Amino acid sequence: MRKFASLTELAGAVGEQLGPGPWHRIEQDRVNAFAEATGDHQWIHVDPERAAAGPYGGTVAHGFLTLSLLPVLVQDLYQVEGIRMGINYGLNRVRFPAPLRVGEAVRVSAELLQVEPASGGGTQVVTRVTVEPERGGKPCCVAETVTRLYAEQ
Repeated sequence: MRKFASLTELAGAVGEQLGPGPWHRIEQDRVNAFAEATGDHQWIHVDPERAAAGPYGGTVAHGFLTLSLLPVLVQDLYQVEGIRMGINYGLNRVRFPAPLRVGEAVRVSAELLQVEPASGGGTQVVTRVTVEPERGGKPCCVAETVTRLYAEQ
C-alpha cells in the first residue's frame, strides 16, 4: 500500500507503477449474484456443468464484473491523505484480453498516467489498471480509469 500525504505528492508520482496488490479469489456465488443484478445469465457464467464442456473448461466471470471490481482492488494499492470523497468519473479505454475463470484469484497493478485539476473542482486522476490472473499469461482486464478526488476543506 502506497500512502501519499497529499494530492500534490500524488501528482509527483505520475508515471510510477503501483502494486501489485493482494490476491482476491472470485467464486461462483459472486458471479451468480452479478448475473442476478444485471440479468446476464449466459451459460458460460452461471452453468458450471455446461461450461465445463465449453471453450474455457468452466465458468468465467462476466467482463463487466471484473471491471466493477476495480475500485475495491485499487484501494489496496494506494491512499491519499486528506481526501473527503472520491468518485468514479469514467473510463477512457477497457479491454478484456483473457477470461477470468471462476475460482481463480486476481490482483491488480496500476500506473498513474495523469493527475491534474478538474473543471468544477477536485483533482482528476487517470490510471491504467491491469487485472492479472494467478495462472499468469494475458491479463483479464486492462482499463484506463478516470477518478475525481476531492480534498477535505
